[in-house]
Amino acid sequence: MDETTAVLVDLFIIFTAAKVAGELFQRLRQPPIVGEVIAGVLIGPHALGLIGSPDANLVALFAGDERVAREALDLTFNVIAQLGVIFLLFFVGLQTRLDELLDVRNRAAAVGALGVVIPFAAGFAFVYATGRSDIESAFVATAMVATSVGITARVLGDMGLIASQEARIILGAAVVDDILGLFLLAVVSSWGRDNINVAELGLSAAAAVAFVVFAALIGTRVIRRYSIHLDRLHVENAPFLVAIGLMLGLSALAGEIGLAAIIGAFLAGMMLAEADERFALERQSRAVYDFLVPFFFVLIGAEVDPGLFDDGEVLAIALGVTALAIAGKLAAGALASRGLPWGSAAIIGVGMVPRGEVGLVAAGVGSGIGAVTGEMFAVVVFMSLATTIVAPPVLQSIYYRQDKPA
Repeated sequence: MDETTAVLVDLFIIFTAAKVAGELFQRLRQPPIVGEVIAGVLIGPHALGLIGSPDANLVALFAGDERVAREALDLTFNVIAQLGVIFLLFFVGLQTRLDELLDVRNRAAAVGALGVVIPFAAGFAFVYATGRSDIESAFVATAMVATSVGITARVLGDMGLIASQEARIILGAAVVDDILGLFLLAVVSSWGRDNINVAELGLSAAAAVAFVVFAALIGTRVIRRYSIHLDRLHVENAPFLVAIGLMLGLSALAGEIGLAAIIGAFLAGMMLAEADERFALERQSRAVYDFLVPFFFVLIGAEVDPGLFDDGEVLAIALGVTALAIAGKLAAGALASRGLPWGSAAIIGVGMVPRGEVGLVAAGVGSGIGAVTGEMFAVVVFMSLATTIVAPPVLQSIYYRQDKPA
């Protein structure tokens, strides 16, 4: 088969595995995304090898260079995975009103800030105590502060609880977390290159804050006041097409600033949540959501190489880092949720636990400049996957044990 067909076969395998695993885990009363991630591990290039390995035609397309062909295939998968998580956060944004976030702004800010400070301090101290350098310890600790809110949003959405108070606090905290995490990564990266530029760091932080404030406060109010009246256009499905354009545009702009693209997608959805066409957009988005989102979770699992943990020392460090990563977010949620019922505090803490692909960004930057070894990168991969798998069933269990959802 030709190279295009080979990629389509991989996509078919990914999608089918996601849906079969999701159905199985739902029947077991577990969150479908856990099944999707585990399915990715099993079919990935480091296990059964059903996906992720370029065939002969794809290698030939790149003049016989298998390494380049593999990188091209990985890039293709990464783009599809990013589209999945971008659409996920856009869909969540459509169900979130600005006023609802502002109602919990103080608590969300506290959760986000403490969720950066506590895991970073604990992670740095632990990794440094294992004999690693200060800069490598700092990169691993920076990976520990991340939160992949897309994972939590998927679980809450599947349970019909995305509009709950806890969900709004988690979403608001994730925005704060991402801005602080961006600034922290910039500082650590400059430190690793021995080139700390305070003015440049300040400008990056200011640009990130300005982007979020403008989209959240100005964009939503403009749409609320004037709506968008896209039904007047002659193009079929004009409101949905313009919404997709806005989603992609703000995602790209967020990436250019240094924020996660999903923040831009979430803000685009939140802006359009004020439009008259909101419910029609939700209905039209659902089919695209069901198609794209599972790719993201399967491909997270496919990145895992179980063989990296044959070394007992590396596995022990990975378990320690994972435990501290979980404990740090739980502590932040508990401290910032004083006055709320225990169940709400637990939900907020657990909701901030998943690192997903976001946790890999810091380690990837450190690896790129030679500050993070292959062993410690494997530790971050383990931590990211473990927190992704552990959090959803615990979150679901806490909700079901409460007398009633908050």
